[in-house]
Amino acid sequence: MLNHFSPEFIAVFLISMSISHSMIDFIPSMFLGVPEEGTVLSVLPGHYLMLQGRGREAIRLVTIGGFGSLLVTVILLPIFVIFLPPIYVIIKPYIGLILTIIIVYMILRLNTGINKILWSSVLFIFSGIIGWVTLNSTLSPNVSLLTIFTGLFGVSTLIYSLSQNSYVPSQNIGINLKFDNKIIRGILAGGIAGSILGFLPGMGPAQGTILAQEISGGGDIGNNREGFLTAMSGVNVSDALFSLVAIYLIGNPRSGIAVFVDKIIQNFDVHYLVLFIFVSITAVSLSIFFCIKLGDLLINYINTINYSKLSKSVIIFMTFLVLFFALIEGYNIFYVILVYLTSISLGLIPHYVGVNKSNLMGVLVVPAIIIYTTVM
Repeated sequence: MLNHFSPEFIAVFLISMSISHSMIDFIPSMFLGVPEEGTVLSVLPGHYLMLQGRGREAIRLVTIGGFGSLLVTVILLPIFVIFLPPIYVIIKPYIGLILTIIIVYMILRLNTGINKILWSSVLFIFSGIIGWVTLNSTLSPNVSLLTIFTGLFGVSTLIYSLSQNSYVPSQNIGINLKFDNKIIRGILAGGIAGSILGFLPGMGPAQGTILAQEISGGGDIGNNREGFLTAMSGVNVSDALFSLVAIYLIGNPRSGIAVFVDKIIQNFDVHYLVLFIFVSITAVSLSIFFCIKLGDLLINYINTINYSKLSKSVIIFMTFLVLFFALIEGYNIFYVILVYLTSISLGLIPHYVGVNKSNLMGVLVVPAIIIYTTVM
């Protein structure tokens, strides 16, 4: 590819794709895996609004959160440039301990009762074991992460949704969106939390969203689903940008796209940083249009689609991708299937025991804790 395009062109393309994906990715996640109405109090805010017929409102909250939080990150960049590099030097030997403290706090914060705390801890540890074993196996990181994440978060959610005979109810034509203090706090919290997320290794958007909730004042998610959904989108988009900024600040990329950009851009200086910031702002601005248009289009036709067949088709397609990439890279297909089925099984447990699936991010956090504790 470098023979036909300049490194700058490829980097701009990848960054644009990363920023756009971090916003538009909410659309399939809201339309697929919608649970039954009886579990509405424990579902994600996007699913909750879909079940209430407020899908159009949810899509617009996603666009507001993504765009607003990215601007917050850009505005705060001068502060990050001044303070984060020296802070990172100080805390780097203690990152393993910091991650452990954050995870313990989040498990205690998200769960009430010893039973749910124990289940959350077990899920975190076991997902961490799967992550550590698989990432240290002969599988490449690309295939191993594709297999694990597809099982833990994708296919398991769709299988549970199918078992509950779920469907997407008719969506309201009107949009009753109020730009209030909750949404503003969600935007600010999403931008700040997404930046912190891009600074710490192993942390995923799930942890970033919980952090955003704390920054915005905490409280019950059920009473502030609009602000929470705004923060979720903001965390995703801000994290995508800040994972690139981390190359300039600490010389350590925090995402797959950032790693690739770091490899093809030889001298990542302030000029590249400014270029990529403007690229990100342009990409998120254009994504607003596509996100709203695509979301509204799907809402118009969702009731004409057989939801069960659609979910089954997605499961088959995702399984095909896992097996396809395993085969073309010549890995042991039986080992990949074992990891895949184990991940699906583990991903189903949170639905039945009533705990947050963010606990499964132990798949990345545990390996990061081990590495930073034993190596740094």
